[in-house]
Amino acid sequence: MAKWDEASAAVEDYVKSIYVLQSRAEDGTVTTTALAERMGVTPGSASAMVRRLAEQGLARHERYRGVQLTAEGERLALEVLRHHRLLELYLVEKLGIPWDKVHAEAEVLEHVLSDELEEAIARKLGHPTHDPHGDPIPTPDGHIDEPPTLSLERLEPGARGRFVRISDSDPAMLRYLAERGIKPGDEFEVVDRQPFGGPLFVRFGSTVHALGGDLARSMRVLLHRADAQSQNEVSD
Repeated sequence: MAKWDEASAAVEDYVKSIYVLQSRAEDGTVTTTALAERMGVTPGSASAMVRRLAEQGLARHERYRGVQLTAEGERLALEVLRHHRLLELYLVEKLGIPWDKVHAEAEVLEHVLSDELEEAIARKLGHPTHDPHGDPIPTPDGHIDEPPTLSLERLEPGARGRFVRISDSDPAMLRYLAERGIKPGDEFEVVDRQPFGGPLFVRFGSTVHALGGDLARSMRVLLHRADAQSQNEVSD
């Protein structure tokens, strides 16, 4: 992280969080309230950090309109994400740490990973494109390939596709999926859904699993082309 050697861990955490929230926002801006909730701080603390990021040229902030990363801020965010996701994959594949426990470790190590060690880890892993949770790993030059996905929770019975991604921030959800042998890359079919926010019944392999609303909402999927047309779904 040669270009940002002086960036503090707090700055890196904030630009990373803004990047993630920004990618989900329809207009590409992030409110300080949403940022504060993600960071677990008060809105006042988030606002103070946003002002600091703006002073450093990492973000733009307009009162009542939210915050956006500058090109420089986005490059820093992608570098931190690359560190984080490479570390998660290394911890899972080479050290055998369960996928529900690597997020917290990577949160600490991502700030001290040198360029040389980053390259060594990437080479050892075969220059991977995704972390254990299905999140894309940015390339060394700051490119990231994030194809549009759907939330599993939106699908109707009969939909078929591939489970591709889930957030690493909720260990309980990850443990639940791991205990049932469900992982990114698995094919699925929605068998049934209960009304009023009830669970989805989804077949993975030969087993039908009941997936509650919060979990199904967090699971990102790609539909097979024919199913996407019949469902008439659009990416959210």
